Amino acid sequence: MEKRNIPIVVLSDIHLATYGCHATQLVAYLKSINPKLLILNGDIIDGWAFSKKYFPNSHMAVLSEFFKMMKNGTEIIYITGNHDEFLRKYSDLTMGNLFLTDKYLVEIDGKKTWFFHGDIFDHTTKGGAKFIAKIGGIGYDWLILINRAINFLLENIGQKKISLSKKIKNSVKNAVKFIADFEEKAIALAIENKYDYVVCGHIHQPADRIVTNEKGTVHYLNSGDWIENLSYLEYQKGKWELLYFDETKFEKPEIEGNDITVNVEELIHPPIFAAFVGAKI
Repeated sequence: MEKRNIPIVVLSDIHLATYGCHATQLVAYLKSINPKLLILNGDIIDGWAFSKKYFPNSHMAVLSEFFKMMKNGTEIIYITGNHDEFLRKYSDLTMGNLFLTDKYLVEIDGKKTWFFHGDIFDHTTKGGAKFIAKIGGIGYDWLILINRAINFLLENIGQKKISLSKKIKNSVKNAVKFIADFEEKAIALAIENKYDYVVCGHIHQPADRIVTNEKGTVHYLNSGDWIENLSYLEYQKGKWELLYFDETKFEKPEIEGNDITVNVEELIHPPIFAAFVGAKI
């Protein structure tokens, strides 16, 4: 498959190191594109994952594709999220084509654009509530595993797949209110600061809409996730497009199998960052 040249691609909430991550599908997508700029908008590697030894070859293949892109000239902006907050101590670090930051403000074709993960609006990721959020993350991971098993059975009997987590979110008033509040805060702040676009992640709720209030207008975008929605944003020819992975349109990648055990603790706390920062001081 010939790679598509794309000016900007945005991915978020991949959650590598969790059972719910659709890494093989993401590798298929990454192998099909040649972005000039790749924005990773938080929760790429899941530092909250309790299963520290779980990092299969398909997850490593995702990182490998990122490195290949950088080698071929792609600039990667890695915006930290709450699940990869361990990287925030290295914010504003540049290593070759990789720039690590907490937010990214840029003009795109003359339009002021604000990229940030979004956990700043989520009080459950702060202080004492953080432990409860982590426990909730474990439950979410198990729900995704159960959902996959159910969908496997449904497909075998010719039925459509279902999303248990989506059904729960849509039926639980608190979850619906949380998403609405999150979007309202992001939109209001973006309009107040006169941004043309605001691009978030965090809530696993893909979105692409223009919002107007009494103070102004903003184009609100959310890249979704690679747990449930397998969604992403592409920018080309002066416009943003929210897309969803369709396996019929991509070649299935070959993921090499081996017996190498990955130490995730070393992966998410890489000595190279510490060494680089120490050299700069």
